[in-house]
Amino acid sequence: MKLYTGPLSMFGAKAQIAALEKGIAIDAEMVPFDKDDNYLPKHPEVLRINPKRQVPVLIDGDVELFDSTQIFEYLEDKVPSPPLWPRDVAGRARARQLEHLSDEVFFPHVIRLMGLQHDMGSEAAVTACTACAHFYERMDERLARADYLAGDYSFADIAFYMAQVFADRKGAGMTDATPHLLAWRERVGSRPAVRAVVGPMMRFLASQGRGVPVSLQSHLA
Repeated sequence: MKLYTGPLSMFGAKAQIAALEKGIAIDAEMVPFDKDDNYLPKHPEVLRINPKRQVPVLIDGDVELFDSTQIFEYLEDKVPSPPLWPRDVAGRARARQLEHLSDEVFFPHVIRLMGLQHDMGSEAAVTACTACAHFYERMDERLARADYLAGDYSFADIAFYMAQVFADRKGAGMTDATPHLLAWRERVGSRPAVRAVVGPMMRFLASQGRGVPVSLQSHLA
């Protein structure tokens, strides 16, 4: 399989981690990335396959996919074991909803913060950080009675772990107010597949002279 991703692609990292967790050999190609946080020039295969012109893009023979969630589903169907969705119907539905909430409810606040790094005291930035904190509280409540978000370790954990990596980088990290979530972050962050993907990402940041949050500095080793 060929995965087009990028050195700071949150969604590409999700796909990479999932493949590693399943033991799937993937040739991950980093597309060009410029100093303004843009993936330019656009890779021709990304343009050909994804009308949104974004990574990740997965090619497996004659199968060509974009969108990290669709790639998740394909990997799960292709290599069912170890499972990364719960086996029961209700459990899968809950895990899929959590993955969706991470991508579509939590992460948009982080995207807002990306354009507000010069003015983190602004009303818009404070509102986005507050929204992230409220989401952390909801997840902390779930983790008060479980080690992972949807029962066993799943795609839901991969998705939210990567989303909170970027939130931390942009000034909306976790605090001591969510101790169960902090413990979850340590559990997920210590997994070899996660370290294998997040480590290069943090080293890329450091190589550019960009700050690496304290909670992520263990990935530099």
